[in-house]
Amino acid sequence: MSVTDVTTTVLGDIALILFVSTLLGGLARRLGQPAVIGQILTGVMLGPTLLGRLPGNPTARLFPPEVLPYLSVLAQVAIVTFMFVVGYELNLRSIRASGRATLSVAAGALVVPMILGAGAVQFLPSAFTAVGEHDVGSRSFVLFFAVTVSITALPVLAAIIRSTGIAGTRAGVIALAAAGLMDIGAWTALAVAMPGDAHGLPVWLTVLLTLALVLGGFLVVRPLLRRWIDRPDGLFTSQLPLAIFLATSCAWATSELGLHAIFGGFLAGLLMPRRDGAPDADVLRAMEGATDLLLPLFFVVTGLSLNIGALDRNSVLLLCLVLLISVVGKLVPGYLVSRLNGLERRDSATVAALLNTRGLTELIALNVGLSAGIIHGRLFTVLALMALITTAMTSPLLTLLGRPRHSASAAGEVVPAGSRKET
Repeated sequence: MSVTDVTTTVLGDIALILFVSTLLGGLARRLGQPAVIGQILTGVMLGPTLLGRLPGNPTARLFPPEVLPYLSVLAQVAIVTFMFVVGYELNLRSIRASGRATLSVAAGALVVPMILGAGAVQFLPSAFTAVGEHDVGSRSFVLFFAVTVSITALPVLAAIIRSTGIAGTRAGVIALAAAGLMDIGAWTALAVAMPGDAHGLPVWLTVLLTLALVLGGFLVVRPLLRRWIDRPDGLFTSQLPLAIFLATSCAWATSELGLHAIFGGFLAGLLMPRRDGAPDADVLRAMEGATDLLLPLFFVVTGLSLNIGALDRNSVLLLCLVLLISVVGKLVPGYLVSRLNGLERRDSATVAALLNTRGLTELIALNVGLSAGIIHGRLFTVLALMALITTAMTSPLLTLLGRPRHSASAAGEVVPAGSRKET
């Protein structure tokens, strides 16, 4: 294909993707689901699972191999900006002040499913080899699978809390703050799970350079940026160029270290200074706008790697096992630890149901594992289906439980900033 043909095809693909994702996202909201459900289904519909099965394979015609690298680059930019927003809206000071209940709930709902996931790999390796995984015993695979069953999606959780009217309740406050802590823990564990020897660097040097990057960012870069922004005669009248530079440079740095660019985006969001503890509204609006525009491309690129029709009996059995680990590993510790911290039964069940939400965060992690070669096609599909099912479960579970009551104790809690996005 010529450059003109590639450009024409990419533009047509973008138009089609935005139209279908907007349509299905709106339909999902009508059905009481987060928009991310419809957006994930956009990738499923346009990929080999549905459209690719029609006569003539329309998927191959719409997304020929020559245009996929361009769509993939745009998709990577989308998740870097998304992770920047997630990190930028995480209020670390508020999380530190949110209390013992939040810390214990976050620890239980993160560690228990990780232990169950690692245990499943160790004691049932045949369940994974049966779907084509050949490096089941490696450190990367065990830790990666443990992370994927323990992730909670902070942005979609925040959107559900607002849409259901439980913001400000003790259950909503604890779930939101715990999800913020778990985000930090899960992404850190995922970074450790990445294979070593990237770009020829030994594992110990990668770890050392990563620690230097993080510590240098918090101890040197963040204070300097804060001073620069607070200067009345500073060069940047808008913080947006600084945010873009920080996100892209951190993404480049982590990618060069053999990690994934998303870790840099998340780190940049944490490093970006805030005024009076609150993110800059103009920066958020611009970065969220870029994310809204580009994220549907990520869902379709993901959907092209997702082939539900290729799942066999072994894959379905593994899906049942993964769902059992993922759901039980979140609901049980989320409920029990909440009860131990004095929450009522309904509030405890609400916290547990919210923490079971995966959303886009899970899909980003899965794409990291797929691109790094840690997991492969059928397991990727199984885990993506788990993300879709657990996210779709949340709203019906909350409806069944009813709205938790506002309590005096909730007023004293500090809520970390949550994303407006339903991804």
